Amino acid sequence: MKKINGVIKAQQFDKETIDKIFTTASEMEVSPPKDLMKHKIMATLFYEPSTRTRLSFEIAMNKLGGSVVGTENAREFSSAAKGESLEDTIRIIAQYGVDIIVLRYNQEGGAERAQKFSEVPVINAGDGTGQHPTQALLDLYTIEKHFGSIDGLKLAMVGDLTNGRTVRSLSYFLGKHYPIKQVYFVSPKQTKMKNDIKDYFDKYHIKWEELDELDPIIGDIDVIYQTRVQKERFKDNPKIYEEVINASEKLIIDEGCVNKMKSNAIVMHPLPRVTEISYNVDHDRRAMYFQQAQNGLFIRMALLKLILAE
Repeated sequence: MKKINGVIKAQQFDKETIDKIFTTASEMEVSPPKDLMKHKIMATLFYEPSTRTRLSFEIAMNKLGGSVVGTENAREFSSAAKGESLEDTIRIIAQYGVDIIVLRYNQEGGAERAQKFSEVPVINAGDGTGQHPTQALLDLYTIEKHFGSIDGLKLAMVGDLTNGRTVRSLSYFLGKHYPIKQVYFVSPKQTKMKNDIKDYFDKYHIKWEELDELDPIIGDIDVIYQTRVQKERFKDNPKIYEEVINASEKLIIDEGCVNKMKSNAIVMHPLPRVTEISYNVDHDRRAMYFQQAQNGLFIRMALLKLILAE
């Protein structure tokens, strides 16, 4: 297995490394080594809001015996507000003796820029509409735990696929490493999946189809990966945002929708949700999004171990 020197994008991983991450995550679920990160310091630098990603990384480091420093709103409460570049910020933080930097940036490519100027490993915790590779790893881990294997499944990615960095990273993993049977891109016309992902699936011979509603396929798919409409990406286009919201009403997952699904199928969501999954779905055994979020803790503990302790 190749040494993991940071996590920038989904395409960097080979299958052997993914399998090692999952094996390590399983070990973390059962018995996390409490002093593994003793004397290690993680800096969390978030230029966009986050709950699950930031806290799960910080809790992961604390559970392994390490320390955490950082800010949850770096655009407002760091020197970025004074005009400092990302590159200079990363240089300074790396020179303070931290061992790893977890970065969420508001523009695509931020993590790649940061790694070029950092003396320590960088983990991409989301970069604008680009990628979110650790989220995709926990998504894959969740699917594999539930089904035993990802191969041969049918998956629907639903919602704002234009701006969804989670579905982009997941697509890169699926296309390269998993012979999934079929992927459906289900979205309003204004938020379709970008062509680069479709081309990527074509390259790896993954069948895909675009739809604007779920009902025709709901009884045939194994995984619904629902996403929210990302209001923050429509600041300059409020009219289009309203159109997307209206078109998304027929994509809402409610009890009636879930009852049409296969008994072993699952509903996933990277969270936070707004109205795209009804709360009355939460009690259904097919609702997997809270377990999915918990799996993020185990995946991130595994990554810290493989980057800093092996």
